[in-house]
Amino acid sequence: MSNHGRKISVVGLGYVGLPVSVEFGKKQRVIGFDINQCRIEELKNGIDRTNEVDAEDLAATDILFTCDAGDLKQADFHIIAVPTPVNNAKQPDLSPVISASRTVGRQLKKGDIVVYESTVYPGATEEECIPVLEHESGLVWGTDFNVGYSPERINPGDKVHTFKTIIKVVSGDTSETLNVVAAVYQSVVTAGVHKAATIKVAEAAKVIENTQRDLNISLMNELALIFNKMDIDTRDVLAAASSKWNFLPFDPGLVGGHCIGVDPYYLTYKATVLGYTPQVILSGRSINDSMGSFIALQTIKELIKAGKCVKGSVVTILGFTFKENVPDIRNTRVIDIVRELLDYGIQVQVFDPMADGHEIQEEYNIHLIADENGLEPAHAVMLAVPHQYFMDKNWAYISGLLENNVGAVIDVKGKLDRNGVPEGISLWRL
Repeated sequence: MSNHGRKISVVGLGYVGLPVSVEFGKKQRVIGFDINQCRIEELKNGIDRTNEVDAEDLAATDILFTCDAGDLKQADFHIIAVPTPVNNAKQPDLSPVISASRTVGRQLKKGDIVVYESTVYPGATEEECIPVLEHESGLVWGTDFNVGYSPERINPGDKVHTFKTIIKVVSGDTSETLNVVAAVYQSVVTAGVHKAATIKVAEAAKVIENTQRDLNISLMNELALIFNKMDIDTRDVLAAASSKWNFLPFDPGLVGGHCIGVDPYYLTYKATVLGYTPQVILSGRSINDSMGSFIALQTIKELIKAGKCVKGSVVTILGFTFKENVPDIRNTRVIDIVRELLDYGIQVQVFDPMADGHEIQEEYNIHLIADENGLEPAHAVMLAVPHQYFMDKNWAYISGLLENNVGAVIDVKGKLDRNGVPEGISLWRL
């Protein structure tokens, strides 16, 4: 057994849970639980569809991949790493974390510790999750079992900042629990741990990390809206301003995914419940959520400038996932652009070599072109998500997607080489 003496289970084997399981599984036996039978079968066969863990790493671990909740009894330190999305009304959807609490609660034994990694609003672990654990187990919190909170900081697609190399915030319901939680994570996280004062402090820290990032990007997006009216290139301005030592490097763009575009709503929801209406945070969210429509509108202007009839025009969108080099389509804001263009009667073709066409069809009712050779010649091409796959190509590839190599190119993240724009192409970037 490992030096901290705890037997570990991880509940939820997605972008967060799997890397956590793998690092612990390199050192000791881990119970890896997920309700998705298909996911469990794939992992048993060494396949990780999130691309976060490669086959060699998976093979080098001792993990029992299981859908059988009874296997959780073999562990006494349970890490819950399930998604915490928002619903259509932008309110927290705690159902996955409540459901996971029920599952773990039914298997809970005296002396067990449950640690939550899911992003929640401050107070949720104690107010929402612990009562479920008590109810399902018949045990008493603080007497029979203890709880900790250690927010995930996984950055999908990032091979530099990984579970091991990012400082881990840990917290516990007592100082003893805190020490155990710290020791368990320290056994695998080389960057070390930060002991938060309370569970609520740890919950709050996680929410504001992403809220700060969201707000900084919303400022860049607002500047992009203003500079667009002034006919100034936003990225030229940012490059100039970044020469000052304390100017923060943020870029305008679409803010999606299951963290930055979601977590601020957890904080604003709780603040509203407590009688305070957040202004700066919600204002930033509103700007970021409006960027898809703005980009779609600029695309339409470019089509008109090129003398094209908007209705019936063909626009090819490259990339659909929420960020580059990941297959995750959760809360992607590219969908906002697609829907807006469709509203104008434009024929939209989406190609993304990283994404799963079935998932996109199921989640968004959008057809993904599986083979780029099947793309019709377009009047405009939009590089929405600069996957390395696209960046390894050149202007010839982009212009080759346009009808007669002529038309508009929309470079959402400003990644294409401006100096090499071929003749007959008008380039617009955010």
